[in-house]
Amino acid sequence: MEHAVPSDRVLDLFAVPADLRALPGGQGGSVLAGDLVLSPGRDAVIADALSPVVARLAVTLDTRPKRRPRDLRIAMPIPARDGSWTVEGWSASRYEPGTVTCSDPAVVRAAGALLHAEFASAVTDWPLSRQEPRHRWDRAERAAFGPDTPDLGSYAAGQAALAADLLALRDGQPIGPAQLVHADLAGNVLLDGAGAPVVIDVAPYWRPMLWADAVCVLDLVRWFGADPGLLRDWTAGARRQAMIRAAVFRVLSDIDPDVERYRCTLESLLGK
Repeated sequence: MEHAVPSDRVLDLFAVPADLRALPGGQGGSVLAGDLVLSPGRDAVIADALSPVVARLAVTLDTRPKRRPRDLRIAMPIPARDGSWTVEGWSASRYEPGTVTCSDPAVVRAAGALLHAEFASAVTDWPLSRQEPRHRWDRAERAAFGPDTPDLGSYAAGQAALAADLLALRDGQPIGPAQLVHADLAGNVLLDGAGAPVVIDVAPYWRPMLWADAVCVLDLVRWFGADPGLLRDWTAGARRQAMIRAAVFRVLSDIDPDVERYRCTLESLLGK
């Protein structure tokens, strides 16, 4: 499949050369141009709200007194020359040479816990949580948390049936306060040359940290070969409720989910 290529205008406004190299990871389609990573398909409204937050946090983490070489880092968003955070749907972040994707579930989850603690201190409100859904991930997230059973008529039959089974398992047990979270951590935590975790491609939602961790665990098991035994910790109490909502979010946001594989993965939740 061919990936999008940034136009001359995009390259000009981000002040990078046209010598491009495809990069793995992230949401796909990212390219290295000079010292920047350019990523396509970015929503300008989300980028305008998120990038200043992430940029400030990136500086804080990199310059914090008594910082240790392996402390948490986050990829620095870079604005274009005209001050915008996206150009024709492309965003830019500082390239971190020598990084590799982290495949250790414990490290990925620990990085998420640290990131969410930083977000909780730095961000007290997220106006986008009160706006209409902007894409399929937003619609799936609202369905997972909505007070009522959502209309599933626009989804494939198997997809809708699994989501309905999961939604029927929700109860009123709280799973924690809402805050800014990264809902796509698996695959988006790198390790730099010193072994520090570097978080990239923040997928922002105003939801409980426990839910974001549940999404991360589910993704690690489903897509990154993690031990399915990780799910045993999510079969009761608030963790179970968080995982139910994580599963609804993923089942409904996938374009063509493997429903039977999801059912097999979620047997402990579904009681089968």
